[in-house]
Amino acid sequence: MTHSRELIKNDIQLYLKEHEQKTQLKILTCGSVDDGKSTLIGRLLHDSKLIYEDQLSAIKNTHKNSQDGVEFDLAHLVDGLQAEREQGITIDVAYRYFSTSKRKFIIADTPGHEQYTRNMVTGASNSDLAVILIDARKGLTTQTKRHAYLVSLLGINQIVVAINKMDLVNYDKNVFNGIKDDFLSFATKLRLGKTNFIPISALKGDNVVNSSENMSWFNKLALLPFLEEVKLPNNQSNDGFQLPVQYVNRPNADFRGYCGTLNQGTVKVGDSVTVLPSGLDSTIERIVTADGDLENAHAGMAITLTLASEIDISRGDLLVHSKKSSAITKQTKFQSHVVWMDQEPLSMNQTYELIMGHKRVNAKVSNIHHRIDVNTLGKSLAKSLNLNEIGYLDIELDSLMPIEEFSNNKKLGSFILIDKISNATVAAGIINS
Repeated sequence: MTHSRELIKNDIQLYLKEHEQKTQLKILTCGSVDDGKSTLIGRLLHDSKLIYEDQLSAIKNTHKNSQDGVEFDLAHLVDGLQAEREQGITIDVAYRYFSTSKRKFIIADTPGHEQYTRNMVTGASNSDLAVILIDARKGLTTQTKRHAYLVSLLGINQIVVAINKMDLVNYDKNVFNGIKDDFLSFATKLRLGKTNFIPISALKGDNVVNSSENMSWFNKLALLPFLEEVKLPNNQSNDGFQLPVQYVNRPNADFRGYCGTLNQGTVKVGDSVTVLPSGLDSTIERIVTADGDLENAHAGMAITLTLASEIDISRGDLLVHSKKSSAITKQTKFQSHVVWMDQEPLSMNQTYELIMGHKRVNAKVSNIHHRIDVNTLGKSLAKSLNLNEIGYLDIELDSLMPIEEFSNNKKLGSFILIDKISNATVAAGIINS
């Protein structure tokens, strides 16, 4: 009995160790209504043998209400709300977590409707890669262009254009190439990252997990193998470490530690450090973790730093390598693209709370340069923004804040606005200058 327990314990420890060493890819799925986003995610889970028997039985029992006849509804693995399933659409952002032998994945299934732009922005906020679905029968639609624009705006640098429902166009290579050319032509108006094109059928499983015999003309990786191999962004920046202070830990008079998660770079004992926005300097004395002291730490690690001198540091301050501190600007005014996320329109005279990381300051919108039509990319004058509208604004703060352009640093280049009365999140923004 003891031997069996020991074997089980060893198996669990081995599994956890293997799981820890896998990289994690955060994926955003988006596209027009009924392009098959939820079905694609269901297919990934199903063909990867990652569905429990009770889940599989449940979705097989839904075929009597499905529009697809005898095909059981894989979308039910993802669509969480009954109302969505009855209408055949997705409203909320549905997240799914799974792993293969090579990598861990977090997939966000976002709504296709224009009125749920804010939901897509939420799903995109931390994504490494975007999968944009296009219905092979319809080609590029207005919603597809809108989602491509939002992916560009939010700085997702890896993109897969999955041309779905190829089974309904007889797996025609010319249809695939035509849609690919149309997308690339439209993409010249945007700052899109590296874009890859894969023809698939989420319903039938072609080119989702395994390469399709029906599309032998396509000689590249199927979707899941591609996602397993794609390179992740490198957070081990040469620009030096950045630690936003989440908590100042002072359990007694002998210890004062600054807790947070490293945004980027590596840090080691003895490094010189500058506090922003104050500009005060010190040296790192200890790097404390739950597993004991370390000599160095890297991006993504939760750590506590102690410094050689006692200086004024508060929650929301930023600790950076002294040699790199001059690269980060300290501003009370900047320009930003903002997605308005509240039923109440933007008010130019209202004071909002701006949150970036753990930093909170008062902010006002001092000017609206223009509103952007996400369907046509046209710009128009505006005095306010309504729900799901995007504008280019001047924002003024009541105190200095360290910022960078979003294209250089997502953590220091993005923020949210909070209504101080209702405490609602009213906007999400990215800094452009």
